[in-house]
Amino acid sequence: MAIAPPDNGTPPDPAQPRTGFDRFFEISARGSTMSREVRGGLATFFTMAYIVVLNPLILGGAVDGDGKKLSIPALAAATALVAGLMTMLMGVVGRFPMALAAGLGVNALVAYEIAPEMTWADAMGLVVIEGVIIAVLVLTGLRTAVFRSVPTQLKTAIGVGIGLFLTIIGLVDAGFVRRIPDVANTTVPVGLGINGKIVSWPMLVFVIGLLVTLVLVVRRVRGAILIGILASTVLAIIVEAVANVGPSFVDGKPNPKGWSLNVPELPRQVVDVPDLSLLGNFNVLDSWSRAGWLVPLMFVFTLLITDFFDTMGTMVAIGQEGEMLDEQGTPPRAKEILLVDSIAAAAGGAASVSSNTSYIESAAGVGEGARTGVANLVTGALFLLAMFLAPLSVVVPFEAASTALVVVGFLMMTAVRTIDWTDYEIAIPAFLTITFMPFTYSISNGIGAGIISYVVLKLAKGKARDIHPLLYGVAVLFVLYFLRGPIEAAVL
Repeated sequence: MAIAPPDNGTPPDPAQPRTGFDRFFEISARGSTMSREVRGGLATFFTMAYIVVLNPLILGGAVDGDGKKLSIPALAAATALVAGLMTMLMGVVGRFPMALAAGLGVNALVAYEIAPEMTWADAMGLVVIEGVIIAVLVLTGLRTAVFRSVPTQLKTAIGVGIGLFLTIIGLVDAGFVRRIPDVANTTVPVGLGINGKIVSWPMLVFVIGLLVTLVLVVRRVRGAILIGILASTVLAIIVEAVANVGPSFVDGKPNPKGWSLNVPELPRQVVDVPDLSLLGNFNVLDSWSRAGWLVPLMFVFTLLITDFFDTMGTMVAIGQEGEMLDEQGTPPRAKEILLVDSIAAAAGGAASVSSNTSYIESAAGVGEGARTGVANLVTGALFLLAMFLAPLSVVVPFEAASTALVVVGFLMMTAVRTIDWTDYEIAIPAFLTITFMPFTYSISNGIGAGIISYVVLKLAKGKARDIHPLLYGVAVLFVLYFLRGPIEAAVL
């Protein structure tokens, strides 16, 4: 749901004359305004701008089968370029407030599992193949049909689960929740801050920023999430200038009290020329001859399942947050949304930055009132600017941006009330969907657990006819997905 009313306090009058721009993006028709779209686009960018820094660190820190590394500056420029173009394409074609960028998790898979078996060009070629396959599935209508086959209440559970997933991402990114080292001799996997205490300046900045944002949300202040991010960033800059906290790693050694990723300092240099030398550095054929047919096939299958269902979950969650779903739980222009997402996957491989996919952080923009693709134009333009203004894009620390993720997680969680918890046949799959996402750090794992359990429980109750035929195939694919480790071990 939106956290603030339209700028004039009442929904726009659909009967009033509208411009062609308004009609094309359905701004008034969806009860939005230009100011809300701009605020939403800004909020989305600030919550996901970290990818311009993080993706190069993940990909640039790995070596391929030939022992070669990718240039970090070139990765940063290409990451921003593809994110900007694909986000704007989603805005124009999908007309849906969902931004795209290099997918976390997928980039780690490419960096640490796929690339070591071949060259970087070969690995990115597999990503391109995966994107093309998904595009074919969209154009044939299969991907949309699979999406529609999922029960409405299970789609709701997907949105709720992603809300909790967002929350834990925000808490972990801010350092407020941390993994307890194995040497601690405890069965508790995570804990509060450092040894159960808030003892660092960055954590305090996060707590203050979160409380400020929550107060603004409760008071229905327009731009609450964006104001919270900016206010937290200003506070972080002041704290760093006074306390000289530094990054979480100094000379390769951990600094638990440091900033998680970006150190909030005013940059010495504002403009920089982007290095686009990695564009087009991919090969779709050599991996099959170098690594054999089975290894690339399993990698493509894993990428396919992850991208296929992550986007489905993200699309539902964002549509649910913005009250843009129909009675079947489907957002407007679903086919176009899925097509752009598949194009983005291939584009990411073609630019050597790994598969690009939809970002659940877009929910921060929806929380600010974004309802159309106009917000994407703002977010995409900022990503393109980030190519040249890379020093500015890293000023906002995780501790400031993460406040938005926690608040949006709460807003998405409120939909849990619409699930019928007295009907165990849907309540149990919904529960597994909701819990698997944050606890396994994967949207796909949650969707897989929900669909498999739904099919099994319906069959156990003798209600096979209640199951959409496509769900049987999806359930089998997810079983293969979860068992891909033993399968690979048995046949390789």
